Amino acid sequence: MTVSLHHIVIDAHDLPALARFWAQMLNWRILSEREREVVIGADETAQVGICFMPVTDRKSVKNRLHLDLTPGPDGRDAEVDRILALGARRVDVGQAGTESWTVLADPEGNEFCILRPKTTLIA
Repeated sequence: MTVSLHHIVIDAHDLPALARFWAQMLNWRILSEREREVVIGADETAQVGICFMPVTDRKSVKNRLHLDLTPGPDGRDAEVDRILALGARRVDVGQAGTESWTVLADPEGNEFCILRPKTTLIA
């Protein structure tokens, strides 16, 4: 038997606010909200969800792990604009400016990328 991915965990100071940001960005919903844990997902039976857990320390360096997100039918630029309007910001992590992705950070500084439209896992 093999294990499977259940949750991606994101440390947060304001769990409900960060969960709402990610839920709006991904068009997911809040599935469970407790004092020390908020879980979002497409629905209760989704393969993977995101769990927000409390931390007291501030983020100080680039993430060791980040999410790559593929845009919807309106394309990368439209998605970047929509996500910026939700509260994300552009960040520079050393990119040259010619990449096929855009690096953003959520309201608490966690980096993620918006890629070109997905056609394959390896392209």
